[in-house]
Amino acid sequence: MFSWFKPDRRREKIREDRKHLEARARRLLKGYLSADGLRKQQYYEVIAGAAAACQPDVSDPTLENVQLAEAAAEAALKVVKGREPQAIDDNDQLAALITDAYATVAIAYRRASTAYTVDEEMQQLGTAAVHLLTMAISYTAAQADDVTDK
Repeated sequence: MFSWFKPDRRREKIREDRKHLEARARRLLKGYLSADGLRKQQYYEVIAGAAAACQPDVSDPTLENVQLAEAAAEAALKVVKGREPQAIDDNDQLAALITDAYATVAIAYRRASTAYTVDEEMQQLGTAAVHLLTMAISYTAAQADDVTDK
């Protein structure tokens, strides 16, 4: 009966994501699309590294995929927020790329946790981030397989 009094946590997260993540993820995705083959490989490595760093501890077998995705998104958001004060000088392209990769990972995992179902624009951005994250993880796994096969 009084459910309309409850704050909508998804909307709060979307506002926070727009503030801290959206511009950085868009910049990374645009940079990736305009990159050549060697540069794309660098994007894959940075994104896969950010994703690996954000994986939650799965010692709790009762956690579901949505909860794991949300935990990874929160971990990536925390990194972005921590790096923001240091990012005053965005002329450091590597530092900006790393921060943008964490923002993209956060958006991808937030999309996977279904947080963007009420916002079509963020859902589309999240879908693009998920695709790039999937490609990055596949690429780095294939590279690791090539190294072990030799």
